[in-house]
Amino acid sequence: MSKTPIIEIRGGRKEFHGAVANEDINFRLMAGEIHSLLGENGAGKSTMTKVMAGVYQLSSGTLLLDGKEVTFRSPAEALSQGIAMVYQENSLVPTMSVAQNIYLGDEKLFNGLRKLNIAAQQFLQSLNFHVNPTHYVSELGAAQRQMVEIARAVHHKARVIIFDEPTATLTPEEKHHFFSLVRRLKKSGVSVIFISHALEEALSLSDSITVLRDGRIVDGGPCAEFDRSRIVKAMIGRDLSESAYANLDKREVRQRPAGERSLSVENISMGVAVRNASFSLFAGQVTGVFGLIGSGRTEMMKVVAGIYKRDLFHGGNIYLDGRPVRYRVPGPAVADGIVYVTEDRKIEGFFETMTIGQNIQVGDTVANRSMWNIIDYRSARTLAEHWIKRLNIRAISSDAKVIELSGGNQQKVVIAKSLTKKPKLVIFDEPTRGVDVGAIREIHEFIEQLADEGIAVVVVSSYLPEILTLSDRILVARQGQIVEEFEAKDASEEKIIFAAVH
Repeated sequence: MSKTPIIEIRGGRKEFHGAVANEDINFRLMAGEIHSLLGENGAGKSTMTKVMAGVYQLSSGTLLLDGKEVTFRSPAEALSQGIAMVYQENSLVPTMSVAQNIYLGDEKLFNGLRKLNIAAQQFLQSLNFHVNPTHYVSELGAAQRQMVEIARAVHHKARVIIFDEPTATLTPEEKHHFFSLVRRLKKSGVSVIFISHALEEALSLSDSITVLRDGRIVDGGPCAEFDRSRIVKAMIGRDLSESAYANLDKREVRQRPAGERSLSVENISMGVAVRNASFSLFAGQVTGVFGLIGSGRTEMMKVVAGIYKRDLFHGGNIYLDGRPVRYRVPGPAVADGIVYVTEDRKIEGFFETMTIGQNIQVGDTVANRSMWNIIDYRSARTLAEHWIKRLNIRAISSDAKVIELSGGNQQKVVIAKSLTKKPKLVIFDEPTRGVDVGAIREIHEFIEQLADEGIAVVVVSSYLPEILTLSDRILVARQGQIVEEFEAKDASEEKIIFAAVH
């Protein structure tokens, strides 16, 4: 095997409007290597890989492909040279089908839709991805969209595939299939860059590891030389014992007592996704909702928030503070104090070309809507600065565009935008998906503060340690229903998984 790196960065520097995102980057990726990039949100991982994928160009330094200096002016140019990137926030065309997205840019002159769907079905099955090729991307959940992104990259037969948080929305079984796929790619000579906040995944999958902090590479080498403690110390500059999920099995359960019943749901139904689901939510408690993909956990909460409409006939009942409510759009739900913080921040969570302050102001305008509402720009800036400080949003100023922020800081903007008006009920859907180990603690602390203030909080998560860390009560969803309820003190991973599967 050649000792020349397939791709290399020497002395790389990237800055945006004078703010340095990467500094003194020296990185090498060998052929047939699985190389993990680790670091907190804002550490510079995505910026570094987007340079390789043609999204950005270096401000200074050199990018080399097969030992020759190159500059990619666009992702299409990088793809033509065999470099593909599967983004954390997917780049699919929502109004096209799964099959059309997979073959986008590689269409045949004469290719009927039926043949395209059959080819896509066979290809998806070969990857162990259970996605209907005829469905529009807009109809898919976050996990299935991620599968389509991965399938598209594999289809293009790239020599280098960059995966940015590819497993964040996958179930354990789907992750197993994905890891098998990555290992097959390696055997075929494909090089893989794997960005993840799941350190155990990186340790089990990688040949090499590189750790970034504050835009610089602070540690790197063969995977065999690393363990979780060394990685965390390099990433956040503090000991493993401070990690969000450290010593989970030895945790002391502090269970908040249930306050007044804020919301009561009785036998709600919505198509085939939600079927006669019933549950209650209480003020001053964090209620965790766990379920595998397809369990209806997100759909139930979107019905509560007015994003989805429950069935017109036999759709069940929802009571807010004892009063029957039926929301057909989110606006009235927000006015009544129900807030839903989406799992898909890019599609549903923010306006990417607007600034942090403008996004937060939009949230405030919607929450306090009035025909006489006039925007006071001084108050808007004060509001933005308040939330930037409260959630520790790392940005140059409130005038920074959200698209320029890291994934974790984008998530904090979504939270701030949603909570400008003090709510009665907050639903967090996958609140730390794609968020680093440092920011996880900050978001968790904020969620707990809301519950301590007497707000009813729901956390929908596919990550059991998060459910066990945060929840006072745990609801388990399966086949569109809530099938089990646990008090925090009685819950365990084994009990929850058993209820979710059986």
